[in-house]
Amino acid sequence: MMEQEKMKQDGMQRDGVKQGRMKLVIGHLYPDLLNLYGDRGNIQCFRKRLEWRGMEAEVIPFLSGDKIDFSKLDIVLLGGGSDREQELVCGFLKDIREDFKTYVEDGGVVLAVCGGYQLLGKYYRTDKKTIEGLGILDITTEWEPERLIRNIVLNSPLFEQPVVGFENHGGRTYIGDHTPFGKVFYGLGNTGKSGYEGVVYKNVIATYLHGPLLPKNPQVCDYLLERALKRKYGESVTLEPLADELEHKANSYIVDRYSDKKYILKETIKRYT
Repeated sequence: MMEQEKMKQDGMQRDGVKQGRMKLVIGHLYPDLLNLYGDRGNIQCFRKRLEWRGMEAEVIPFLSGDKIDFSKLDIVLLGGGSDREQELVCGFLKDIREDFKTYVEDGGVVLAVCGGYQLLGKYYRTDKKTIEGLGILDITTEWEPERLIRNIVLNSPLFEQPVVGFENHGGRTYIGDHTPFGKVFYGLGNTGKSGYEGVVYKNVIATYLHGPLLPKNPQVCDYLLERALKRKYGESVTLEPLADELEHKANSYIVDRYSDKKYILKETIKRYT
């Protein structure tokens, strides 16, 4: 780990002259309520992959009821939460709906995970009530009693390397005409039946993948960072690669595991016995 850190630091020194003056402001929305399965790890991944390149990251946590100025943000993270926590957040969403929508339509970068993904849509109908969403995406979510819990592997047209993570959700999300984040290679995805997972809209990635998502998939992190940098500093900005050998090995291990039919059979038997 220390050797990998040194390799990344060497990359930072190499690229710092060109990119060192750049800075991204990252808004973490409602971490007091929406931080299921370690979504803060995504924030840390954003921060470190900027710092390793000699760039600056400012993270602003917005707690319940805080005023949010989206014009000052370059990236927004909306994490996951239980149905109860989503219901609590619902009241605050009404106050930011128009500003958040304007930010998205103007190309603002957003990562929305699980409950955050559901809240970007029109509504999430649970077994007890309907939680009104932001209406930024033309999607709806319907609760079902059997939760979709699985490790998951996606093939996304955005990346050469598969995207891996963990899903645990009771909602089935119907994305209509939106573009999915990826096609499910192993796992359950949006509805357990559609064969697809998540949504990509403008510079928004909305997904059920926990893990946290970004440390397991540095290619996704860099995609979002580069989008934010281009929006702020111009289309000529490109990110120099980092020494991600360990991350790639971990990713490949998961992909290889769920390419093994014998392993999948054993896991399936274990799940139902």
